[in-house]
Amino acid sequence: MSQAVATANTVNSLTGLLVPLADRTLLLPNVAVAELIPYRAPQLGEGMPAWFLGQIAWRDLRLPLLSFEAASGGQAQVGPGARVAVINALGARPKVKFIALLVQGIPRSLKVAADLVRADVPLAPLELDAVILDENLLKIPDLIGLEQLLADAGLI
Repeated sequence: MSQAVATANTVNSLTGLLVPLADRTLLLPNVAVAELIPYRAPQLGEGMPAWFLGQIAWRDLRLPLLSFEAASGGQAQVGPGARVAVINALGARPKVKFIALLVQGIPRSLKVAADLVRADVPLAPLELDAVILDENLLKIPDLIGLEQLLADAGLI
């Protein structure tokens, strides 16, 4: 394979993660996820929003744990295969480097081409877009919006 073809293939695709939730599958860039850890019951205070599941410990940090389903109009669910995806924060807040997202199962890595087919479906709050990949409907989450939700609620 020539260098030009190899470079073109690299530019036209990226590594994505299919992140299973209780009611949908998210498509994230691979670099958005810092680590996948086992689910453990978070510490929760009184009077918190339904989408805020509490704080969890990770690498000497306390991270806010969110339910994407609840934040986008659904219900938080902790299934038997629940895990926590530690997400790199994107909102440029100096004290917030990571947030935690409840997921159901183990995300799967795959190469994603630049020519994804957009799906003409209604989007829930915090969903930026929807695409079809291998006959699967995938939602693209608004990670900055999730972080802003935490900030608006005074949780970060």
